[in-house]
Amino acid sequence: MDMDGVLVHEDHLIPGADEFLAELQAAGTPFVVLTNNSIRTPRDLRARLVQTGLDIPEKAIWTSALATATFLRTQRPNGSAYVVGESGLTTALHDIGYVLTDRDPDYVVLGETRTYSFEAITTAIRLIERGARFLATNPDATGPSREGSLPATGSVAALITRATGREPYYVGKPNPLMMRSALRAIGAHSEHTLMIGDRMDTDVVSGLEAGLQTILVLTGISTRASVEMFPYRPTRVIESVADLVGRTANPF
Repeated sequence: MDMDGVLVHEDHLIPGADEFLAELQAAGTPFVVLTNNSIRTPRDLRARLVQTGLDIPEKAIWTSALATATFLRTQRPNGSAYVVGESGLTTALHDIGYVLTDRDPDYVVLGETRTYSFEAITTAIRLIERGARFLATNPDATGPSREGSLPATGSVAALITRATGREPYYVGKPNPLMMRSALRAIGAHSEHTLMIGDRMDTDVVSGLEAGLQTILVLTGISTRASVEMFPYRPTRVIESVADLVGRTANPF
């Protein structure tokens, strides 16, 4: 399942999410929380979730920052990167032995941040122009907040692409890499796994392309009207994960 827009809004619990997760845990149903947000480490996310009333094990949290680090470790071990992002991304790259530098890095890696710096974006553009490979943790153009939409990684990536003519490789949802790693994390097969999300363009399409059934909740980005704009549909649309309480064994 996705996190922001499904279980929480920023630092606020979505009503019923605690009962939903408690039912999964009581039944011993394996689950993993996926987030395209790369700002925090899994440990920090767990602490944040505990404060909202959700007790999710650190090992059940998989971020686009971890997926990006896993990808880089297989592609170019012990490389270097210039990072535009926060601790979730820099920690993940440090943990795989990457050097973070602005001197001829192998990659420019763009992640989520709430304090995008004009200077940092300018540096990223110039490094890409000099030959650094361009990666982004996720393609989300916007993210949810209690006040409305926020610009996200995909929007800043578009700015850099417009300036350089170079498209990034996106590692997070809907890239199948993210979904396959999540399935491995819980030892699951796509036929018996369900994806719950609030976005048609990442959550639902990633579940669909991985062969999972999908549920779209309306507590985040999507509305019933916006669902109709896409050429594919989720298996089911519900108001909130609270609607699944008492039905987690058979959500359809």
